[in-house]
Amino acid sequence: MFGKREKKKNEVKRAIEVNLLDLVPRRIARFEVDEETHLVTIIAPKFKNKWMKKIFEPRLKTSFLKIKLDEIGSSVWMLCDGEKNIKEIGEILRERFHEKIEPCYERLNLFFKQLEEVKFVQFTNLDECLKESGFEDLNQGAST
Repeated sequence: MFGKREKKKNEVKRAIEVNLLDLVPRRIARFEVDEETHLVTIIAPKFKNKWMKKIFEPRLKTSFLKIKLDEIGSSVWMLCDGEKNIKEIGEILRERFHEKIEPCYERLNLFFKQLEEVKFVQFTNLDECLKESGFEDLNQGAST
């Protein structure tokens, strides 16, 4: 129980130690795009724990949560292709939304922290960015 919580703290701490703008996000959660509005709905399981699934899922109408993103969130989500870094995503959003997105990088910082925390995205170059910043890998330190 405590090991998972500590691991999660370490992952968040690792993400904080690098320059956010250099990170390259990639979507890892299922999603749907509305044909008319072009808005994204992220589809996530309600329960990840096996015994909770076994007990609660049979009583539910659906075993998935549907998280609807607004126009800006949907645009960010679609730009998380595993190729563009957050700085490039921010530049594209500023061109598209102008003042509506400001303060752009503060909003992106919060949004990506939330997405990474619930494992909807992962940063493809996190270890590389950590090495560039001179930060030791916490996983190596935790195992000794």
